[in-house]
Amino acid sequence: MYELHSCLNLVFYATIIPGTILISWLTGLVGLPCLVIALLLFLLFFVLLPFAFRTSVTLQRGILFLTFITYPKGLDLTKPESIGLYATRNFYITVKNHDEDEDGVRIGVWHVLPKNAARRFRRELNVAADVESAIVNNELSGPIHGNDNNRELERLAPALRAEFPVIVPENEQLFYERLLRMPGGTVVLYLHGNTATRGSGHRSEVYKLLRHLNYHVFSFDYRGYADSDPVPPSEDGVVRDAMMVFEYIANLTTNPIYIWGHSLGTGVATHMCAKLASMKERGPHGVILESPFTNIRDEIRLHPFSRPFRHLPWFDYMVSQPMYDNRLRFESDKHISKFPQPVMIMHAEDDVVVPFHLGYQLYRTGLDTRSRSWGPVEFHRFDRSHGYGHKYLCRAPEMSGLVESFIEGYRNTIY
Repeated sequence: MYELHSCLNLVFYATIIPGTILISWLTGLVGLPCLVIALLLFLLFFVLLPFAFRTSVTLQRGILFLTFITYPKGLDLTKPESIGLYATRNFYITVKNHDEDEDGVRIGVWHVLPKNAARRFRRELNVAADVESAIVNNELSGPIHGNDNNRELERLAPALRAEFPVIVPENEQLFYERLLRMPGGTVVLYLHGNTATRGSGHRSEVYKLLRHLNYHVFSFDYRGYADSDPVPPSEDGVVRDAMMVFEYIANLTTNPIYIWGHSLGTGVATHMCAKLASMKERGPHGVILESPFTNIRDEIRLHPFSRPFRHLPWFDYMVSQPMYDNRLRFESDKHISKFPQPVMIMHAEDDVVVPFHLGYQLYRTGLDTRSRSWGPVEFHRFDRSHGYGHKYLCRAPEMSGLVESFIEGYRNTIY
């Protein structure tokens, strides 16, 4: 009975538009020229366009990653201080894979120092004016978090000041990496979603929130984005980029590293953690998933852009299946059951880009499929009345407490 109902639905949605056009002509509401134009438009929009999508992996990647959408315009990513990220190092990492990238792919990275380090070394970092402005805006005022790290900073500050009287391009890398190695610290690797750059507004708000909690923050642009090499991105490629940045951090410090993925970045995060677990490599201490989805097949069917097409009988054949065949899958619902680290999922009820129920479904999948001996999965719902949508959960007053509770709760636990 269900199969018959589904078949009738498919026939209805496939014929309603051309049928309406034909009836309008038969009843004299439109003339023959209008009939022909309308049918041609239907053929172009609902048949030829999906067919072009099916046959072009370039188009599939373009729609998924949206690398051509860049904002804010004119942002110089080599100067993160231009968007209020003082005490932030811009640098580049080369990602190599001998099977595909003989010369490697260069990706742009930011390392944002925590609040306590930025405050203590503001003169050496030449950010005194910015710090004064930040204190007025309450970014550097308030309680100091991370007492162990603060004690280490206090103990080593005289030696560091003697070695680095001023931070210049020649010694910048050594100084930032020295602070990263300092015991008692915490590192968050942020994996952004599609469109724009590591410097777009809502992302910098997350960095500032994490900096205020005294965490080192790393963010980068995948291949094809911003000032990273203009290599067409793929799922394997962006996961490889994330793993290379994680490896860079892990090679420098034994401090706990957490992953924060947003939107498409949640798919990158779960895939990366599953690969690290399968390779038995060091993994993060925990994973934060902001506005996640289950997999690309579910997400693309429910995305607002697919609304005109999703009921067509050939939607899966023309759109979903080709992306799956071309390894553009981001199957977080499978990957979440393959790594043991604790997971915190956050989703707003009014998210129209990634529907709320996909995030909740991922949470339920994690509960049902993960080993009981692994880290727990927790879920935080944000009421639609707050208007946080897809991007602005970081503005929730309780966000700092949620993040700090999760990170500090698992910093001394290894799964």
